[in-house]
Formats: sequence, structure tokens, C-alpha cells
Amino acid sequence: MENEICIGMAGAGRATELHMNALQRFCGFPVRYKRIIARRPEQISQMKERYGFEIGSTDFNDLLKDEEIDVIDICTPPYVHEEMIEQVLKAGKHVICEKPLTGYFGKPGDAEPIGLRVEKARMYREILDSLERLKGIVKSSGRKFMYAENFIYAPSIVKAAEIIQAKKSRILFAKGEESLKGSSSPVAGEWNRTGGGTFIRTGAHPLSAILWLKQREAETFGTEITVTAVLADMGRITPTLTEYEHRHIAARPHDVEDSGTVILTFSDSSKAVIMANDTLLGGSRNYVELYCNDTAINCTLTMADMMETYFLDEDGLDDVYLSEMLPSKTGWNKPFLLDEIMRGYTDEMKDFMECIQYDREPKSGFDLAYQTVRIIYAAYMSAEEGRVIKL
Repeated sequence: MENEICIGMAGAGRATELHMNALQRFCGFPVRYKRIIARRPEQISQMKERYGFEIGSTDFNDLLKDEEIDVIDICTPPYVHEEMIEQVLKAGKHVICEKPLTGYFGKPGDAEPIGLRVEKARMYREILDSLERLKGIVKSSGRKFMYAENFIYAPSIVKAAEIIQAKKSRILFAKGEESLKGSSSPVAGEWNRTGGGTFIRTGAHPLSAILWLKQREAETFGTEITVTAVLADMGRITPTLTEYEHRHIAARPHDVEDSGTVILTFSDSSKAVIMANDTLLGGSRNYVELYCNDTAINCTLTMADMMETYFLDEDGLDDVYLSEMLPSKTGWNKPFLLDEIMRGYTDEMKDFMECIQYDREPKSGFDLAYQTVRIIYAAYMSAEEGRVIKL
């Protein structure tokens, strides 16, 4: 079909659902769902039926060899991102990559478990090398690299940027958080699969949003604003719980953190605090707050108050989605309405498809992915060494 974009999908978990739900809301031009690959055949069958993929398999090479595929969407666990990105770009295809871009997942000879035994300073140095290597691969590929950071496409964050630029506001202090009761991923507690704990899994979102907003502020004044220092504290509280105390919390950290707080200092002397926790019950909390010289802006992605429900039981609600990581639908709840739109996924995928179609750069690209990972690992080093890390 003319002007059709052909997609290959790597992965069949929650990120795939979010991306596909968003794509199905986009109808600017035809998008063909050609192939999906995953490790488990039952996942493949489920996603094929749900979203209409034509072919499913367990071999990533099937995506690379398919000449009809224009772009491969990487929604796999982080430990395979770097290798997949390189293979996709060398195959001459565009790439969409879920966050985080990459991480430290261990080297031969590392003491196990690496999250407790490998120095974070070493991880940081290794990450910088990986980022520079990937930067070169992306630059020389001539293909699009699109970083799936949905926060910067969320309507509230986009509107905040518009206000800041219109008023020429200075962001003096920013605060952001994503917290929930843990992850549904079976590898979330393993550093060698996720590259860290709750801060890289969930804190990456508000971190990237604040970095992006500071970039919009810098553009307004024709200057450059960078992060100059990182101070962090990471903790592991859930392993201290008894099984009974743990019954409502999904987090099972083996060698990763289940809470993280990071303070950033920018080159314009402004500050930001980013928090992430795997100990929040009642659904997920996502927000960014901005304290400016002439305005205050609170961006709430979830939980919003557009609707409230009260249920005495869950009869008939098995297939009714209310909110992410909600342990029970009884009592009062605030459902996520238009979740793919309010959290930015729809405009994210729309931007990515248009970048391919019209040959332009994405709003969320490699530089944001690079800076986010760099700061996360500086934060891990700061927490371990108990000091400010100067960048």
C-alpha cells in the first residue's frame, strides 16, 4: 500500500501493549503490523490475535531479514537493547527503543550478584563507553533512532513546555516521581537483566521529562543548560518485610534498589528532585511539578481525577482496565481514562511514524536517551559512595 509503514515488534510484554494500543489510535497513514518475535510462543499467539500481526516467531533475525519491515520496535528487557539496536541499524532499518537505552548488565569475571558486588564507579565508566559507542553507530547509520520516552509526549508536559516558552519562565526547582507497588516483569529484581532497580525502571520517566523541559527553557533564552552535579540515595526496604507484611507489594529486589531519590544541580543553579519507589499501593503515581519565577505548574499524568468509581465487588470487571498495578478494584478508585493519550504514548508513536514518513528527527531521540542513562548511573555511583558526583 502507498505510504505504508511496515513494523516489526521485538517483545510481547507490557511495553508492547502500550505501544500497540497507541499505534491503533493513530490513523494518519497506513501502518502494517508485519512480524512479532518473543521468547514464549504463548505470548506471540496472544499478541498476534489481539493486534493483528501477520507472522510470529521466536527468532529476532526474522525481523532483521524481512525486507518489507521499515522499523523495528524494541520492547524487550534492557539487557538486550544495545545488541538489538546495533543489529537493527546495521540491517538498514529504523529503530524505536523502549527506555532505558542501555545499562550495565555484567562482564565476564564479575562477582555475583553484580548489583551488590560490582562497584558503581566501574559501571559508570563502562556505561560512558557504551553510550559513546552507540552514539557513533546511530550517527553513521543514516537511520532514525527514536527513544520511547512517553512522558515528554504527555499532554500536561507538552502544555508546560508551551507555557514556559510563551512566558519565558525560568524553572527554579522541579520535582518528579513515578512510584508503584513493584513491577510485573519477572526479571525486575535482577541487576544483570534490568541494569538497576526502580530508579532506572520508573525514575527514568520523570528524569527525562525534567531534562527535556530544561532544554525547552534553554532554547527560549538561546543558551545551554546542563546537569552539573548529582546527589542520590538508594535503598532496599522490602527485603526486611515478613511474607505477611510483603503480601500486597510485588517488588522482589534481589540486588537492586526498591527506592531512589536523586537531586540534580543544573548549570543555571536550578535544582530538581526525582523520586521512584516500588512501595506505593493503590496504583501508579506519575507527576512533574515546576516552581518557576512567574508561575507554578503541576503536571499529573496519573492518578487523574476525571472519573471516580466505587465498587463493592469485582463481578464482571475481569477485562475492565482501571489503572496500572491496581491490586483491587473494590472501594473508591480513579480510573486511567484515555491512558495511552494522557501518558503520552499516542503522540509518541504518532511522532515516530511521522519521522519515518516525512524524514525528520523525533522529539525524543538519542541525546535524551544518552543523558538519561548517564545521569542514572552517576546517581548509582553517588548513592554507593555517599558523595556528590560532578559531571
